[in-house]
Amino acid sequence: DTIRYADAAGKVFHDVPDTRFTFQITFPDNGFGGMVLKPWGVRKTKTEAYLPVVQQKLGAIPGIQMFPVMPSALPGSDSFPVSFVITSTADPERILELAQQLQAKAMQAGVFRFADIDTKIDQPQAEIVFDHDKVASLGLDMQQVGADLTAAVGGNYVNRFNIAGRSYKVIPQVKRIDRLNPQQLENIYVSGPNNKLIQLSTVASIKHKTVARSLNRMQQLNAVAISGVPLRSLDSALKFLEDEARKILPKGYVIDYTGESRQLRTEGDKFVPVFVLAIVLIFLVLAAQFNSFRDPFIVLLGSVPLALFGAVIFMFLKMPFGTFFTNGWTTSLNIYSQVGLVTLVGLVSRNGILIVQFANEMQRKGMDKLGAVAQAARIRLRPIMMTSAATVAGHFPLTLVTGAGAAARNSIGLVLVGGMTVGTIFTLFIVPSLYMLLAKEHHEKSLMDVGWEETPEDVDLTPEMAPALAPDGNGNGWKKA
Repeated sequence: DTIRYADAAGKVFHDVPDTRFTFQITFPDNGFGGMVLKPWGVRKTKTEAYLPVVQQKLGAIPGIQMFPVMPSALPGSDSFPVSFVITSTADPERILELAQQLQAKAMQAGVFRFADIDTKIDQPQAEIVFDHDKVASLGLDMQQVGADLTAAVGGNYVNRFNIAGRSYKVIPQVKRIDRLNPQQLENIYVSGPNNKLIQLSTVASIKHKTVARSLNRMQQLNAVAISGVPLRSLDSALKFLEDEARKILPKGYVIDYTGESRQLRTEGDKFVPVFVLAIVLIFLVLAAQFNSFRDPFIVLLGSVPLALFGAVIFMFLKMPFGTFFTNGWTTSLNIYSQVGLVTLVGLVSRNGILIVQFANEMQRKGMDKLGAVAQAARIRLRPIMMTSAATVAGHFPLTLVTGAGAAARNSIGLVLVGGMTVGTIFTLFIVPSLYMLLAKEHHEKSLMDVGWEETPEDVDLTPEMAPALAPDGNGNGWKKA
């Protein structure tokens, strides 16, 4: 039957237009296979688009449960993205019961395309149950009974003998024909008092039950794992399982992860500390450069939040004008977009630095705060726009990339292009406003103090500068107004 079902699945794979070749490996009660699609340059349809089509056709095959999955992007990971483990000191049967409740909740909520549990209680097992009252009344020794049963069905050798120079094992064991099924064990005789043989059925009976094929353990605890393919993002699927587990699992149960899920939970939460560290590092460097804690605060507050807002907008909002090239210009908060966000902080901070630094210089040369920041915004407009335009133009091709590895490059490109575009536009307005509110006065020196005797060539005199710069009474120098 397994081969017949595998042939039906293989036909489904071959019916996919872009199939290059397929493979299958079957076992008596299960199996797996795969299909390799044609290269990116030959086909136009993405692999993800074939998943629901293949799932629908495989689900129509009666008598078997089959599901398609994408191979993990991380080498060595589990076959399924979601690998949610429930651990406890309780019996595996009890853990399995709770895991099945959690699995049912996930499937009912439409979170998973497929969810499976690794522990299967479908292995038949026969147990010999002794009647201890009868054993005691007949005077049997349980240790001797155990030794007799081990010798009868265990298959262990007790000695060796030689025939024609060759050594052979002595294996006391009941003939195979007399131990084909568990009920035949009742016909075995065991040693009783005074070497009297007693039939096993006199003091014991055979009990049939179903047990797990294998018992898994994790962190020295009994464990049951729920694996599956989510319809949402991996983080959303794990968040759903975590919330439902808090409602279903009693005290004494611990949740854990393996594979890709474990890497997401152990390493995915490090973005916030890394991002905060980047902000702090930039702040300290700017504080040393400006010799002030106010100016770095103005630079970061006036540029970083708005740039992040622009990056997030391009990440999660489907832009209709980008559909032709990029399927909407959307991505997710993945490792590549996180790298882009950290990079964006340093790139967009440069715009605020240009304005604040030049405004401080203008104040030291005698201008008031308003005139200084207005002059800085006007003079620094060209370098800000040129550097920002170069950054956007350099990363914009990443948003148009298709083919293998496009998702990674699209993520970085969207974050940098969106963040720099929005951040640059608002920096020109927000940084001067914050400068007026938070910056301190920098009128430590007049123009006479720095030795200027004529109009400085590097300062463009404007009507705003006239009140701050005026000739002295002799007409041969400059003084503070």
